[in-house]
Amino acid sequence: MSLRLEGLSAGYGGIPVLHGVDLEVGEGEVVALLGRNGAGKTTLIKAVMGLVRVYAGQVVYWGQELTPLPSYRRAQLGLGYVPDDRRIFPELTVRENLLIAHRPGPWSLEKVYRMLPRLQEIEHRRGGLLSGGEQQMLTIARTLMTNPKLLLLDEPTEGLAPLIVEEIARLVLELKREGMPVLLAEQNLRFTGRVADRAYVLETGEVRLSGTMDELLHKEEVAALLSL
Repeated sequence: MSLRLEGLSAGYGGIPVLHGVDLEVGEGEVVALLGRNGAGKTTLIKAVMGLVRVYAGQVVYWGQELTPLPSYRRAQLGLGYVPDDRRIFPELTVRENLLIAHRPGPWSLEKVYRMLPRLQEIEHRRGGLLSGGEQQMLTIARTLMTNPKLLLLDEPTEGLAPLIVEEIARLVLELKREGMPVLLAEQNLRFTGRVADRAYVLETGEVRLSGTMDELLHKEEVAALLSL
C-alpha cells in the first residue's frame, strides 16, 4: 500500500476540517477525492504533505508513518505535490523551472518532454508568460522532475480548456501505466471517471461514500453530494 490514512483529523488554527478520515491508495492506483468546494479535499492533500496541522490519526506512506515529519522530509521521501495555485517561478524559463527541481531518478528533462511535447516547444519562454493550461502542465512536469514515488494532484483541471484537460488525462493515464500511484482531488466527474480506479466522496470533512469509479458513477447520492 503506497498510502494509508487512519482516522485522520486535521485543520487550521485548532479547528478540525477533516474528521476521522480512512483512505488507501494502492501501488499503481489512481484514487480520486470528490466533493464540493469546502468539503475538505485540499485540506486532505495538504495533510498528507504536512502543510496543515494533524490533530489525530496517522499518515502512513509505503509503510512509514509520516505524521511527525515536516513537509520537506516528506518531499525527500518521494511525495510529489502539485498545488492548485501552481507556484511556478515566473521569471525562469520553462526549462529552468524543470531543471531547478530535478533529483536523480528515471524522470529526466527528455522524458518529461516526450510526455508533454508542448513544454519542449516553449522551453525558452518565461513561466509568467505562459497560459493557465501551460502553467498547469509545467507544474505537473516540475513535480515529476523530483522523481516522486507518489503524486498528489490538487484540482489539476480547474478552469482549464477542454483540450488541456484532455492532455492532463492522457498524462495521468500514462503515469498509471508506469505504476505511479496518484491521489487526485477533483470536482470534474467526467475527468475522474476516465482516469481514476476508485474514489472517496467527502462532505464536511468526512467520507460519505467510497468505491470504484464504476460503482460511484451509477449512484444518485454522488450527484447529490457534488451538486451536479
